Amino acid sequence: MIEKKDISEMLERFQNLLISYATGGLVEEQEYRELRSNLSRISSLWNKLPRFVRTCSDLKQFWGFIKSQSSSYQGRREYLWGQFGPLIRELEGTSKAPSDERVSEVLTVFNSDTIHESWRKALQRRLDDADGAITAARTLIETVCKHILDDAHIDYQGSSDLPKLYRMTAESLDLAPQKQMEQILRQILGGCTSVIEGIGAMRNAIGDAHGKGQTFIKPDVRFAELAVNLAGAAATFLVQTWEDKKGWF
Repeated sequence: MIEKKDISEMLERFQNLLISYATGGLVEEQEYRELRSNLSRISSLWNKLPRFVRTCSDLKQFWGFIKSQSSSYQGRREYLWGQFGPLIRELEGTSKAPSDERVSEVLTVFNSDTIHESWRKALQRRLDDADGAITAARTLIETVCKHILDDAHIDYQGSSDLPKLYRMTAESLDLAPQKQMEQILRQILGGCTSVIEGIGAMRNAIGDAHGKGQTFIKPDVRFAELAVNLAGAAATFLVQTWEDKKGWF
């Protein structure tokens, strides 16, 4: 079995080969074909590779693709770094936040493919598909709220927006800020409400759920990471509170 470290090194070598060729360097066709062939034999990796790796069987095809991505060497470098970077970091174990596994563990309370798929998408897209990650983060919170409301037999409109769903969920869990006796808890839970509203607004403004005009600017990765991490923390808190509340009955 090939070690992750060896796969990461092979992938970096392939990335560097492509960058060299895309910026005027001399690259042997045979080297490209051999590296691509070796990567294709790693079943756990092949489908995660950028699509152009799977479709460009030789350097001529790759050149036809990469020159359309940018007319400048720097633009091509940045494009290729962006395409390979998340997967390399994943193999090196540097793409995970400390809370990722904890959130995944807590979400198993709900035997819901929808919840787990939303969280998986959010994690997968966090570093290489910022607008998609923001949309997945919003979907995660919405889905968790709906599952809790369903379990509590509380009716809601299917068209309800995220802030309304969250307020209904918080009310059912006694998490509404106005219900708290301690000022610090009112402040913190009020902040949670603002965070949820912010994630919903972020998804509408810069997520991938709506068509974009010519002036749209793709969000920075740091905003996607923020949205996903906040959504994971909020989902965890809601699920844990719901589990505790069920124990009170």
